[in-house]
Amino acid sequence: MGLRNKVSLGFWLLYTLYTFIPLCLVLQVLERIYLDEVSMSFSHDMDDEYEKLCRRMNPPRVVIDNEACKNATVIRVDSANKLGILLEVVQILTDLNLIVTKAYISSDGGWFMDVFNVTDQDGNKVTDEGVLDYIRKSLGPESCFASSMRSVGVIQSMDHTTLELSGTDRPGLLSEVSRVLAILKCNVVGAQVWTHNTRAASVMHITDEETGLAITDPERLASIKKSVCNVLKGSIKSKGSRTVVSHTGTHPERRLHQMMFADRDYDRVKDESVLDDKQRPDVNVVNWYDKDYSVVTIRSKDRPKLLFDTVCTLTDMQYVVYHANIDAEGPEAYQEYYIRHVDGSPVKSDAERQRVIQCLEAAIERRISEGLKLEICTTDRVGLLSDVTRIFRENSLTVTRAEVTTKAGKAVNTFYVREASGNPVDSKTIESIRQEIGQTILKVKGTPEDFNPGSQESPTRFLFGGLFKSRSFVNFKLIRSYS
Repeated sequence: MGLRNKVSLGFWLLYTLYTFIPLCLVLQVLERIYLDEVSMSFSHDMDDEYEKLCRRMNPPRVVIDNEACKNATVIRVDSANKLGILLEVVQILTDLNLIVTKAYISSDGGWFMDVFNVTDQDGNKVTDEGVLDYIRKSLGPESCFASSMRSVGVIQSMDHTTLELSGTDRPGLLSEVSRVLAILKCNVVGAQVWTHNTRAASVMHITDEETGLAITDPERLASIKKSVCNVLKGSIKSKGSRTVVSHTGTHPERRLHQMMFADRDYDRVKDESVLDDKQRPDVNVVNWYDKDYSVVTIRSKDRPKLLFDTVCTLTDMQYVVYHANIDAEGPEAYQEYYIRHVDGSPVKSDAERQRVIQCLEAAIERRISEGLKLEICTTDRVGLLSDVTRIFRENSLTVTRAEVTTKAGKAVNTFYVREASGNPVDSKTIESIRQEIGQTILKVKGTPEDFNPGSQESPTRFLFGGLFKSRSFVNFKLIRSYS
């Protein structure tokens, strides 16, 4: 309740009860309400001003070195420590499509010191001055005042409306949703779609077909939500279907992790095969009792944005990373985190330990791309996503992951597809789709035969010999196994 409402309430009480309550008592109550409100406001402002003062006295320092390492650009970040700063740094590097090959993280105390070895998508050092300058401005002293006012993972936009969708996955679901949006005269200008463990989640950016602007009319938004939610439900057997118009502006990929987590996609389906257990990332949690840390070790096949996915999940689960060691120079990635809960305690029980393991496994698996990668680049138009996904559905293909972007009137869409029956994608099917969509518009990454589940190396299969690095505290036997 705001100060104005509280004061109004006070005067109403004074007016109606003046014959029963002494005037001096009422005035004391009003004075107390006012002082409490001012105190809370003052405390919040003081906390914000204190953070600004700390950053002025100890501004962030970013050093970018292209000489220190033979095959990577070294980025050193020193800054006053604050909750969520690691995710903020990792997100900036990830959004630039940089690959983190090594990282050393330390934030035990009031100071945050990180070293990242990064390359571009082609494995080369980062030499683009525009990119390097953006890193300096985003992480250095120039970010000092903006950072204190922004939340980690937040990007604001007023040129589109954001829809958040979640529900039970099924073949053709994306086609059905995009068709309904096209009928409702909504243009999908951006979207991220993930599927995992029978669940589906999407963050979609839509605009009005006629104006090209965000949709703000409450009645129309309510109609869109109702129509899309009906599609997500599909049948009475579908659980937990949800459609929300988002106003938070949270980073789409972080939001997808949060939505999947809230949907409990980390709970394993009971009839999963034993093979899936072998394919799963190797996640372990032990307690280092002498230092009051819980140590999380992760071994998995390396892939882009792996570091972001694990740090994002630990942060959203309310864990603080005090130290970390990342090694992803080869095809396999090794991650080691020294964590505590935000209340300062390590993992307290076996149930909590199992939950951390399951949630990190799910975070890694969500972005693993199952299927054939198809890229479509063409002029954007209303109904494009609906038409493309309809063609996929008519050719018995289901979308396991998708990314839709629009820039300067051009639509660049990436889909990972597989046969709805689970069989490998046939080359004749791809050729039929190319004939319908356009030879120059559709690009196939790899060949259909490369995605045969029977012969393909699992995307989360890894070698078990010698994976603990010699520098690991676990190997030095400084940590006792959790029990």
